[in-house]
Amino acid sequence: MISEARRPLRFTPRRDAGMYGYERALAHGGFRRVAGVDEAGRGACAGPLVVAAVILDGVRIAGLADSKLLTPARREALYEEITARAVWSVLVVPSAEIDRVGLHRSNITGMRRALAALPVRPSYVLSDGFRVPGLEAPSLAVIKGDRAVACIAAASVVAKVTRDRIMTGLHLTHPVYGFDVHKGYNTPEHMAALGLHGPCPEHRFSFSNVVSRPDARRDAGRGAPVGKNEEVGGDDER
Repeated sequence: MISEARRPLRFTPRRDAGMYGYERALAHGGFRRVAGVDEAGRGACAGPLVVAAVILDGVRIAGLADSKLLTPARREALYEEITARAVWSVLVVPSAEIDRVGLHRSNITGMRRALAALPVRPSYVLSDGFRVPGLEAPSLAVIKGDRAVACIAAASVVAKVTRDRIMTGLHLTHPVYGFDVHKGYNTPEHMAALGLHGPCPEHRFSFSNVVSRPDARRDAGRGAPVGKNEEVGGDDER
């Protein structure tokens, strides 16, 4: 059984310490391989949840920022640099698995699996927003970590670019929804297409705005747990 190890920082770096402040503080405490972990697609009602983990280990990425604040072209450029210079892993959680186990559980499990898939074992883990229990390494949740911590921002870029590429590919199979534009988020255009055409197998049937139509499961041909409508898609691109 994995036992959770948690060791808090002796101090919280000041915001003006920059994106690398947490990693510098941890390095001074003997934690050199700091992994950041973040996800993309949490607020979408279609498509997978994508989780990435990144260890920068002293690598500086110029212009690194929260993926949501970057242009698509800048995200792509940063993705290429991060994946070429850093240690990273990415995990894709399909919509059917989200329906089966729930969004938050999929998120936490995905983060554990992405961290376990890293080719080197992290000595410390920083997560965006909420704690990830059950880790072997000590960990800390950082509020708005994708805007404050370099390795979390790097993970957000890897997750976002990976997911955007998946959604653009899904547009070729399901062109009526416009997945290449809104990437499965709850935009007016997406909701209009969903109302007109019904859901496809890439939609999340545990989200109430997807299963609001009584024939939703029949249209998609997937036996989704309609009684488990605890989530609703949002327009926050996380």
